[in-house]
Amino acid sequence: MFDVVLLSLAEGQGGSDSCGSGCGGCNAVCATPRTPVLACADALREAGARVETVMAGSDQEIDAVLARFDGPARPDGLTWPDPESKLRLVVASATDGQLRAVVRRLVRRYAPPPSKRPDDLPAVRTVPDLPPLAILPLDPTHTGDLAAQLGLPRTPAAVAAAVLEGSVRRLDLLRNDGGSVTLDGALLGGSDDDGRAVPWRGRVEVDDALLTDGEEPVLACAVGNAAGYAEFDGLRLLADGDPTDGRVEVAVAVPIVVKQRFRKDTKIRIEVRRARGRAVSVLPREGDLQFLDDGVAGSTSRKRSWWTEPGAWAVYAG
Repeated sequence: MFDVVLLSLAEGQGGSDSCGSGCGGCNAVCATPRTPVLACADALREAGARVETVMAGSDQEIDAVLARFDGPARPDGLTWPDPESKLRLVVASATDGQLRAVVRRLVRRYAPPPSKRPDDLPAVRTVPDLPPLAILPLDPTHTGDLAAQLGLPRTPAAVAAAVLEGSVRRLDLLRNDGGSVTLDGALLGGSDDDGRAVPWRGRVEVDDALLTDGEEPVLACAVGNAAGYAEFDGLRLLADGDPTDGRVEVAVAVPIVVKQRFRKDTKIRIEVRRARGRAVSVLPREGDLQFLDDGVAGSTSRKRSWWTEPGAWAVYAG
């Protein structure tokens, strides 16, 4: 029978878009409900598993849990996950940002520096296969989180069964040059006090495709790995989210002025431009650009790039 670590994050973990911890004002549910955690632990124990529950209040405490998945020492000195590990991980998450915090620490632990890139790492990846994890949603009624989009088990009993059955689904991961990762997607662009989009300018490129050159206003830019960022203010941005196709889907919404025939006035229509590729870059032209990345708020005034890591992380799918 397996050993299982049931990991919960303490208040403030997963709420920042930086590499460290701390709350970034993302309106996340910070007080972790304990009932689903205890129910899942009970279900695992009833099935014969040895269960340890851990509440992590810092990156270091998350790292201490993840270190248990380290494999045997390698000749090149790299720390690599053990593909034969009998230990299984359940992450209790109130928000996708909390789940992302754990995956981000996995990447930081196992990603080799460029100068030590090993020959057995696939050419399209910068990280090895990360250990699979189970997602235990702490709000089982929520229908918009990543677990719901992926069709994963949501009740404590169903999550426990998925862990014990061990059916693994590998998923693409978006890494970015800000030192973080994206599991679902990002929405770039802010809104005013009435919730209306505030136009901004920036250059958006997907591989060799240019969606906007930075000279025209943009209402929103969606960078999608799954389907959670497909719509903005009632407007369909992304056509389809597929976290297993090895590509990132990107869309920009651009207001176009249309002159009406035989009339002096004009009207505005919204043009949505889409592209898919291996990588996307967004270069703001005017100060700070606000964004939400896996539900976590942030801003950037510099170029931000995302690229796909096909099949880099995995979940127990049931």
